[in-house]
Amino acid sequence: MPEESDKVVPLKKAKCPACAKPAVAAYQPFCSKRCSNLDLGRWLDGSYRIPTNETIDAAAFAEGDDEDH
Repeated sequence: MPEESDKVVPLKKAKCPACAKPAVAAYQPFCSKRCSNLDLGRWLDGSYRIPTNETIDAAAFAEGDDEDH
């Protein structure tokens, strides 16, 4: 009969999505604070946005109008 440990499948070592080096637990899923900050910068500058054909109504955006009222 197989041992319980025979059924355990080891997990793959995670790689940093920014540079593909092995991930470090403290910065999961990244390998360093630098890669973590680079990714955050990409989020903040809009690099990860999904392109759409929608336009922003600048007047409504500036006034803070909300159509849900």
